Amino acid sequence: MFAARSPQSLFAPFFSPVLAAALGLALLAGCSEKPAAAPTPGPLPVTVLDMQPQRLPSYIEVMAQTEGARETEVRARVGGILEKRLYQEGDMVREGQPLFQIDRSTYEIAVADARAKAQQTAREMQRLKGLIEANAISRKDYDDAVSANDMAQAALRQAELNLSWTTVTAPVSGTTGRAVKSEGNLISTADSLLTSIFQSNPIWVRFSLGDSDLAKLPGGHASRQNARGVELVLADGSVYPQPGKLNFLASNIDLTLGTQQLRAEFDNRDGALLPGQFVRARLLTGDLDGVFLVPQGAVIQSERGTLLMLAEDGKVAPRPVKVGEWRGKDWIILSGLKAGDQVIVDNLLKLRPGAPVAPHPPAAPGSAPGAPAGAPNAAPPAKG
Repeated sequence: MFAARSPQSLFAPFFSPVLAAALGLALLAGCSEKPAAAPTPGPLPVTVLDMQPQRLPSYIEVMAQTEGARETEVRARVGGILEKRLYQEGDMVREGQPLFQIDRSTYEIAVADARAKAQQTAREMQRLKGLIEANAISRKDYDDAVSANDMAQAALRQAELNLSWTTVTAPVSGTTGRAVKSEGNLISTADSLLTSIFQSNPIWVRFSLGDSDLAKLPGGHASRQNARGVELVLADGSVYPQPGKLNFLASNIDLTLGTQQLRAEFDNRDGALLPGQFVRARLLTGDLDGVFLVPQGAVIQSERGTLLMLAEDGKVAPRPVKVGEWRGKDWIILSGLKAGDQVIVDNLLKLRPGAPVAPHPPAAPGSAPGAPAGAPNAAPPAKG
């Protein structure tokens, strides 16, 4: 009988030399291979702006509201039934233009009666004049006739005035308001308001300066010396073309609001501004010399203060700066920059102090996104 053999003894003649050779080759290969080195990142491309100092106007901008330079109430001088409104509410009217008509009938009768009495007293005075010259009557009788005639003529004049006042006219030129009374209403001298007229040329703009605004001015308040002029910013962001001038500065600070009241006057011949309109008033206070404009997105607020990232010698260099106010989409930088500094305006989240960067100027309008200024756009793909 054959003796039983283990599996290892059966395959030992074949595996021993082959296995040894394979293991040797594997060890040699493992010793000769080295781990692949990670690729070294190149400088990060960044867009930079070349800083140059500028001279900018200094101003304080606050909310304001327009108002008519003169607001005049239109009132009836006589009572009666209001028959007709002779103007379109909200229209421009000229001085002396008829606005309302009050019933004339009773006043016409009063004029006729006063005229008849005036004519009678005038005839009586003339009759007595001849008699006094002939010494046929006393001087007192003639003087009484003269006085009666004078009073009758005055009553006639008053009646004529009352009749003329039944046509209510515009006391000034301007923009009319809403009519307070309607046709058919009874007008009395105690309740005589009919409408108002707003004189909108020139137009006034009223505004006030708070504590934070006043702190920016010498002496802590606005004066003729530190307020050079006023501009208006309309609702669409455009600047009103006509410059304004201050015509009122309060000499005290309002105790309730803690503000100083101001008022400016603007030419409004074309009627572009309406009374009651909300605008923004810019109080011009001087000029800022040697300042820089930096996009708002490039300014970093940190625990170290306000910073800008600069490209210096191909590396990122943080620079603390002092900022002023916003000017459009930019910050005004008061200090911390000098002419020729390269301020980085993009990829700020990827920047680290001292990291290498490849700065380039902003892309020219119409160039491919990310392309430096002056770089041509990529050629369009060829058509088959």
